[in-house]
Amino acid sequence: MIDYGHVHFGENKVQEALEKWKNIKEQFSQIKLHMIGKLQTNKVKFALPLFDFIHSLDNEKLAKKIATEQTKYQKKPKIFIQVNIGDENQKSGINKHDLKNFYNYCNELNLDIIGLMCIPPADVKTDTFFKEMSFLKNDLALSDLSMGMSSDYLDATKNFSTYVRIGSKIFGKRS
Repeated sequence: MIDYGHVHFGENKVQEALEKWKNIKEQFSQIKLHMIGKLQTNKVKFALPLFDFIHSLDNEKLAKKIATEQTKYQKKPKIFIQVNIGDENQKSGINKHDLKNFYNYCNELNLDIIGLMCIPPADVKTDTFFKEMSFLKNDLALSDLSMGMSSDYLDATKNFSTYVRIGSKIFGKRS
């Protein structure tokens, strides 16, 4: 894929990304690596040197850790705030009612927040959630939305998603 000009790639797990991408990124400096899975605070020190984008900022503790590490490494990743758009207990993310305060907190930490990310509830029509995310993004005057996966990326793009995660359509299901 790199030979054909594709430069943006996503990974779900820091450890897998380190094994897979460290040498490739040294060889191909134009590659932009996206952390699309949940990022734990204890993995930030490994993730920051490798990833150019983080799509899953979901709490203050993680925001503070990224801020500390970006100063240490003198590298500012582009960050998406993960919004729990369906208000689901089992999912990570900032409640949409707390979003503006969290966004302001991130700005105080000097994080480079470029957009919002969501994973809508499974087995429901996603269009309503994507429309709401587009509204929230505009309300904060952000430029990007990370939403849509293999099953719903067309609805996401209709609602102005700028980044979609369509790995299983390309690479097949994870084993």
